[in-house]
Amino acid sequence: MITAHTPNDRTLTTWWACEPRRLRRDHDEIIAQFPALVWNNAGAGSWEGRLPRWPFDRPEPEHLTTWIGDEGLFLRLEYSQAYPMVAPRLVPLDPLPEPYEWTQTRWHVNGDASLCLLREDAVWTGRESVADLLLKAAGWRVEYELMKHGAIEQMTDNGIVDDDRLDHFLIELPTPDDDTWHHDLKTTEPDGPAC
Repeated sequence: MITAHTPNDRTLTTWWACEPRRLRRDHDEIIAQFPALVWNNAGAGSWEGRLPRWPFDRPEPEHLTTWIGDEGLFLRLEYSQAYPMVAPRLVPLDPLPEPYEWTQTRWHVNGDASLCLLREDAVWTGRESVADLLLKAAGWRVEYELMKHGAIEQMTDNGIVDDDRLDHFLIELPTPDDDTWHHDLKTTEPDGPAC
Protein backbone atom coordinates (compact mmCIF):
# COMPACT_ATOMS: atom_id res chain seq x y z
CA MET A 1 0.00 0.00 0.00
CA ILE A 2 1.36 3.43 -0.95
CA THR A 3 0.83 6.18 1.58
CA ALA A 4 0.52 9.77 0.52
CA HIS A 5 2.58 12.23 2.53
CA THR A 6 1.40 15.72 3.32
CA PRO A 7 3.78 18.65 3.86
CA ASN A 8 3.22 18.30 7.61
CA ASP A 9 4.62 14.75 7.51
CA ARG A 10 8.07 15.94 6.49
CA THR A 11 10.82 15.65 9.00
CA LEU A 12 13.71 18.05 8.89
CA THR A 13 16.95 16.54 7.72
CA THR A 14 19.94 18.45 8.98
CA TRP A 15 22.86 19.23 6.73
CA TRP A 16 25.12 17.03 8.87
CA ALA A 17 22.84 14.01 8.37
CA CYS A 18 23.56 14.41 4.66
CA GLU A 19 27.20 15.45 5.14
CA PRO A 20 28.51 13.56 8.20
CA ARG A 21 32.11 13.64 6.96
CA ARG A 22 31.92 17.41 6.62
CA LEU A 23 30.63 17.78 10.18
CA ARG A 24 33.48 15.56 11.41
CA ARG A 25 36.01 17.59 9.38
CA ASP A 26 34.69 20.91 10.73
CA HIS A 27 34.62 19.57 14.27
CA ASP A 28 38.18 18.26 14.08
CA GLU A 29 39.56 21.45 12.52
CA ILE A 30 37.76 23.78 14.91
CA ILE A 31 38.65 21.82 18.05
CA ALA A 32 42.31 21.65 16.93
CA GLN A 33 42.66 25.38 16.15
CA PHE A 34 39.92 27.05 18.20
CA PRO A 35 39.29 24.93 21.31
CA ALA A 36 37.35 27.71 23.07
CA LEU A 37 34.46 27.41 20.59
CA VAL A 38 31.46 25.36 21.71
CA TRP A 39 29.17 23.41 19.36
CA ASN A 40 25.38 23.85 19.55
CA ASN A 41 23.25 21.55 17.38
CA ALA A 42 20.04 23.63 17.62
CA GLY A 43 18.59 24.44 14.20
CA ALA A 44 21.30 24.14 11.57
CA GLY A 45 24.02 24.24 14.23
CA SER A 46 26.51 26.84 15.35
CA TRP A 47 29.81 27.34 17.13
CA GLU A 48 30.21 30.10 19.69
CA GLY A 49 33.13 31.36 21.72
CA ARG A 50 36.25 33.47 21.75
CA LEU A 51 38.94 33.21 19.09
CA PRO A 52 42.61 33.49 20.04
CA ARG A 53 43.81 37.07 19.70
CA TRP A 54 46.71 36.10 17.35
CA PRO A 55 46.35 32.61 15.78
CA PHE A 56 48.66 33.38 12.85
CA ASP A 57 51.91 31.73 11.77
CA ARG A 58 54.12 34.68 12.74
CA PRO A 59 55.12 36.18 16.07
CA GLU A 60 52.52 38.25 17.89
CA PRO A 61 53.38 41.95 17.61
CA GLU A 62 54.74 43.53 20.78
CA HIS A 63 51.86 45.92 21.49
CA LEU A 64 48.92 43.90 20.14
CA THR A 65 47.18 43.78 23.52
CA THR A 66 47.41 47.57 23.82
CA TRP A 67 45.47 47.81 20.55
CA ILE A 68 42.87 45.07 21.04
CA GLY A 69 42.99 44.01 24.69
CA ASP A 70 43.84 40.61 26.10
CA GLU A 71 41.21 38.61 24.24
CA GLY A 72 40.31 37.91 20.67
CA LEU A 73 36.96 38.19 18.93
CA PHE A 74 33.92 36.62 20.61
CA LEU A 75 31.66 35.32 17.84
CA ARG A 76 29.03 32.87 16.70
CA LEU A 77 29.52 30.86 13.52
CA GLU A 78 26.04 30.01 12.21
CA TYR A 79 25.40 27.28 9.69
CA SER A 80 22.38 27.10 7.42
CA GLN A 81 20.79 23.87 6.23
CA ALA A 82 22.36 24.65 2.81
CA TYR A 83 25.87 24.19 4.25
CA PRO A 84 28.43 23.30 2.96
CA MET A 85 27.30 24.74 -0.38
CA VAL A 86 26.51 28.05 1.34
CA ALA A 87 29.18 29.55 3.59
CA PRO A 88 28.32 29.93 7.27
CA ARG A 89 27.61 33.34 8.79
CA LEU A 90 30.13 34.69 11.28
CA VAL A 91 28.50 37.10 13.68
CA PRO A 92 30.75 39.21 15.92
CA LEU A 93 29.40 39.46 19.48
CA ASP A 94 32.29 41.29 21.17
CA PRO A 95 33.20 43.72 19.85
CA LEU A 96 29.84 44.36 18.24
CA PRO A 97 30.12 46.65 15.21
CA GLU A 98 28.19 49.90 15.28
CA PRO A 99 25.04 49.93 13.11
CA TYR A 100 26.49 52.59 10.80
CA GLU A 101 29.43 50.24 10.13
CA TRP A 102 27.03 47.65 8.70
CA THR A 103 26.41 49.81 5.67
CA GLN A 104 30.03 50.51 4.74
CA THR A 105 32.09 47.85 3.01
CA ARG A 106 35.29 49.40 4.34
CA TRP A 107 34.45 47.75 7.72
CA HIS A 108 33.83 44.29 6.16
CA VAL A 109 30.49 43.98 7.93
CA ASN A 110 27.31 42.99 6.08
CA GLY A 111 23.98 44.75 6.54
CA ASP A 112 22.86 42.02 8.97
CA ALA A 113 25.95 42.62 11.19
CA SER A 114 27.68 39.41 10.05
CA LEU A 115 31.27 39.59 8.87
CA CYS A 116 32.03 39.96 5.18
CA LEU A 117 35.03 37.67 4.81
CA LEU A 118 34.56 36.56 1.21
CA ARG A 119 35.22 39.38 -1.20
CA GLU A 120 34.20 39.49 -4.87
CA ASP A 121 37.21 37.47 -6.00
CA ALA A 122 36.93 34.86 -3.22
CA VAL A 123 34.38 32.19 -4.01
CA TRP A 124 32.97 29.68 -1.54
CA THR A 125 32.57 26.31 -3.28
CA GLY A 126 31.80 24.22 -0.21
CA ARG A 127 35.22 22.55 -0.17
CA GLU A 128 36.99 25.31 1.74
CA SER A 129 37.89 25.00 5.39
CA VAL A 130 35.62 26.71 7.90
CA ALA A 131 38.74 27.12 10.05
CA ASP A 132 40.12 29.46 7.38
CA LEU A 133 37.04 31.66 7.83
CA LEU A 134 37.67 31.71 11.58
CA LEU A 135 41.27 32.78 10.99
CA LYS A 136 39.98 35.62 8.81
CA ALA A 137 37.56 36.57 11.58
CA ALA A 138 40.45 36.70 14.07
CA GLY A 139 42.24 39.02 11.65
CA TRP A 140 39.08 41.10 11.24
CA ARG A 141 39.22 41.77 14.99
CA VAL A 142 42.70 43.28 14.68
CA GLU A 143 41.83 45.35 11.61
CA TYR A 144 38.65 46.53 13.33
CA GLU A 145 40.71 48.10 16.12
CA LEU A 146 43.11 49.63 13.61
CA MET A 147 40.06 51.22 11.97
CA LYS A 148 38.65 52.39 15.30
CA HIS A 149 41.96 54.03 16.19
CA GLY A 150 42.17 55.72 12.78
CA ALA A 151 45.39 53.90 11.83
CA ILE A 152 43.80 52.67 8.58
CA GLU A 153 40.86 54.02 6.58
CA GLN A 154 39.54 50.70 5.31
CA MET A 155 40.19 47.04 5.94
CA THR A 156 42.45 45.12 3.60
CA ASP A 157 40.90 43.14 0.75
CA ASN A 158 42.41 39.80 1.76
CA GLY A 159 42.88 40.19 5.52
CA ILE A 160 45.99 39.83 7.66
CA VAL A 161 46.13 36.05 8.11
CA ASP A 162 49.10 35.70 5.73
CA ASP A 163 49.83 39.39 5.14
CA ASP A 164 52.05 41.29 7.56
CA ARG A 165 51.66 44.74 5.93
CA LEU A 166 49.72 46.08 8.95
CA ASP A 167 51.89 44.48 11.63
CA HIS A 168 54.08 47.59 11.85
CA PHE A 169 51.19 49.44 13.51
CA LEU A 170 50.99 46.77 16.20
CA ILE A 171 54.63 46.96 17.25
CA GLU A 172 54.07 50.58 18.24
CA LEU A 173 51.74 51.94 20.89
CA PRO A 174 48.52 53.43 19.51
CA THR A 175 48.22 57.17 19.63
CA PRO A 176 45.80 58.38 22.28
CA ASP A 177 42.24 58.31 21.00
CA ASP A 178 41.34 61.62 19.48
CA ASP A 179 37.66 60.73 19.85
CA THR A 180 36.89 61.51 16.22
CA TRP A 181 36.39 58.06 14.72
CA HIS A 182 32.86 57.57 16.07
CA HIS A 183 31.74 60.84 14.51
CA ASP A 184 32.72 59.53 11.08
CA LEU A 185 29.23 58.51 10.03
CA LYS A 186 29.88 58.75 6.31
CA THR A 187 27.64 56.45 4.33
CA THR A 188 29.47 56.88 1.05
CA GLU A 189 32.00 54.29 0.08
CA PRO A 190 35.53 54.72 -1.16
CA ASP A 191 36.22 52.98 -4.46
CA GLY A 192 37.06 49.35 -3.96
CA PRO A 193 35.61 45.86 -4.08
CA ALA A 194 32.31 45.25 -2.39
CA CYS A 195 31.67 42.62 0.24
